[in-house]
Amino acid sequence: MGWSEIFIDALVASIGPVAAAYALSAIGLNIQFGYAGLLNVGHVAFMLTGAYGLAITVDAGGSFYLGILVGILASIVLGLILGAPTLRLRADYLAIVTISAGEILRLVVRSSWAEPVTNGVFGIQRFANDFFDLNPFEVNKRYGIGDFQFQGRQLWVMTVGWSLVLLAALLTKRLIGSPWGRALRGVREDEDAVRSLGKNVFLLKLQALMLGGVFAGLGGMLLVIEQQSVTPDAFLPRITFFLYVIVILGGAGTIWGPVLGAIVFQFLFFFFDGFMSDAQEAGWFGDALDATDAQQVKLVLVGVGLMALMAFRPQGFFGDRDEQLVGDD
Repeated sequence: MGWSEIFIDALVASIGPVAAAYALSAIGLNIQFGYAGLLNVGHVAFMLTGAYGLAITVDAGGSFYLGILVGILASIVLGLILGAPTLRLRADYLAIVTISAGEILRLVVRSSWAEPVTNGVFGIQRFANDFFDLNPFEVNKRYGIGDFQFQGRQLWVMTVGWSLVLLAALLTKRLIGSPWGRALRGVREDEDAVRSLGKNVFLLKLQALMLGGVFAGLGGMLLVIEQQSVTPDAFLPRITFFLYVIVILGGAGTIWGPVLGAIVFQFLFFFFDGFMSDAQEAGWFGDALDATDAQQVKLVLVGVGLMALMAFRPQGFFGDRDEQLVGDD
């Protein structure tokens, strides 16, 4: 079994474009869940909205940069539409509504009714040419040290992606340290107390949902730009649960927790993926597991790791059990 290859592949994946997209989306979820206490289980809907806002705009003849703007505005509108009638619901009811809304949106996008615009299950391809025209790296050249390498095209997406993650984290730090952020944390702890001070709790929640949705929309765009392809089945509900794992791993209600959580999650995911593939090929499991079953076990192993984290460090890597001023991390 090539342990070094498994480790290198996992390390490459941990800082790759997908990890950056997940980190950006997780920062948005952290604003909603970690700071405002909103149990939004349909966060992937914002990623889908941002991605399709970009792809549809370019496919219809608009510019790439107009598509970015449309994707951001679409995420804001989705937050408004989703939040206005639901944010007064109790947490468990909010979770049911949001996961339903996310799945309904995905099914609408892949339906034959929307096919003239979204191209249905086949999705939209080659909509980020303007982005790759700005690539300063040689497309076919590999950059890195030893086996730790990236192609120029991939490195360009990573450079832009992690730059956006850094900006999003710094903006979040600034906002959470402001009076608005302190009020938002107050909503998480005790809505009635914040309401008694004359604050509009509903408006604070709506703002958090919309802001988190913008970051998720950008994450969705980054995810599909790297592949130059967007399909509805790339935004299954499990993506939201991956993002919750990322937030919990790093520490909910912390600035850098979602970033570290995304890196660790991707590393573990691909490490176990490589481990199970090699183990199955080496015949460790005999006839008990085929290749497909072995790949599913990696999710079990990631789940066991999360259970261990919850048992020994439930606050995550950066979290604090007695956290008071999370914006000052």
